[in-house]
Amino acid sequence: MKYCGIVLVLGLALLTGCNKAGDTKLAAADTVATVNGKAISRNTFEFYAKGAAGKPSSELTQEQRAGLLDTLIRGELVAQAYEQDTAKDQEAAAIQDLARLNAMQQISMQRYLKDRKTTEAELRTEYETQIGAISKQEYRARHIVVATEEFARKLVEQLNKGAKFEDLAKKESMDPSKDNGGDLGWFTPERMDKSFADAVAALKKGQVTQNPVQTRFGWHVIKLEDTRDTTPPTFDTPQVKQQLQNIVEAKKFKTYTDGLVKDAKVDKTL
Repeated sequence: MKYCGIVLVLGLALLTGCNKAGDTKLAAADTVATVNGKAISRNTFEFYAKGAAGKPSSELTQEQRAGLLDTLIRGELVAQAYEQDTAKDQEAAAIQDLARLNAMQQISMQRYLKDRKTTEAELRTEYETQIGAISKQEYRARHIVVATEEFARKLVEQLNKGAKFEDLAKKESMDPSKDNGGDLGWFTPERMDKSFADAVAALKKGQVTQNPVQTRFGWHVIKLEDTRDTTPPTFDTPQVKQQLQNIVEAKKFKTYTDGLVKDAKVDKTL
């Protein structure tokens, strides 16, 4: 993942034209290659090497350094061909602008958070916030999805007369779950459309909705199969801590950007 990320950053830098013609005036000691008159700086090479290999280029073999340099050279050649072919392309210009903004935001976030390390207390506070927002119960249900409310009501009538839910689902449902008799497996309310989740929560085990439920997917007839209590992830799990850190850092950076927006003079013409 680290390698893919750094390749993406490299691509953004190339597309946004960071290697301007003026770079060709860099001292020879500051360059690692010149491609059709454009220099690739040693700083760019070191940054790329560290991201791709996870260590400074001085700790790599000559073969590894050569391979990385070849990748950069190919990237520069592709960028040059791209610039020649799409210099007047408005879509290309938009892509370049967005790529520049994305790259600058990533760099700014890293610098902003550098001296604002996440504390254990912040992680625990965020953990409690996230756990509080998670449903304490999971549901297992089946559903039948059809195009109209009228047809859904006819299905409810058939179910009330003894029709088997699984059979009707396989025959009439528009949803892929029809192959499993409408079985959705276990889920928490957060994963479902609110109207669907509310309808499921109002049912008792074995009950079927008497009024069809509408979502963006169509009209649903729902049967609650079972419920069970959820077990929240523990705080000390490394994966959980990493996710919490990502959330805390994102919130910190948003607070920072909120301040920038508040203090900026913005004139919208859209």
